[in-house]
Amino acid sequence: MNLKHYLNEKFPTVDLIPSIYYQWDSGIHFSLGGDLYQFNEKDELNLVMFQLVYEQTLTIFNELFDQDDDLFLVTNLYKHKTKEKRIKKLHVYKRFLKNKMDLNKIHVRTCPYPFEMDDAKEYEMQQFSLKCKRKDFNVHQLLKAACNEDFPLNPRFGGYSIDYPDVFFVNVTKDIIFFIYDDRGCEVISRDVVRLRSLYKKYFDWVEDVDRKRIESGLGL
Repeated sequence: MNLKHYLNEKFPTVDLIPSIYYQWDSGIHFSLGGDLYQFNEKDELNLVMFQLVYEQTLTIFNELFDQDDDLFLVTNLYKHKTKEKRIKKLHVYKRFLKNKMDLNKIHVRTCPYPFEMDDAKEYEMQQFSLKCKRKDFNVHQLLKAACNEDFPLNPRFGGYSIDYPDVFFVNVTKDIIFFIYDDRGCEVISRDVVRLRSLYKKYFDWVEDVDRKRIESGLGL
């Protein structure tokens, strides 16, 4: 089963683009970083906040993915169709995969640019997907790179200047999709409402009050 067939069967209303939380009834939006800000009083990057964000995303990931779970590691790369002819390195698979032979298993397809803008037809999205297991890649570093979208911190994903690449973790074994959009938050959707209820109750304090009504309605709470 490839990624497209899997999504059509298990998550038929979901497109793998940001805001998956709003595309599926059962999901959680977590806010990251607590009450800390990206910059400290000296106007320097607040590394304490980023360390907290890294720890939170890893904690959530550990709740959702076991070592032998089958998953798709999916990356959306956004680019201009003609202006960006030179191929730029995408530092997602080669950098974080433990076995470089797995690079030969990556599938790629080109899709229309998924966001609304006046000249959207001039852009496109390349979607890369790899069927693998959690143990096949360096989880902690990959999660950190997802959090570092807007800041000069390493590691980073690379890619083109139009948009930072989006990386989705699709757990085929448990029917869960996890997405970190940047240091501010992440989204989880699942077909298993019971699993999400447990996750929501355990990390209740990581959810903003404004999101609770929608989340609890979707989880039957």
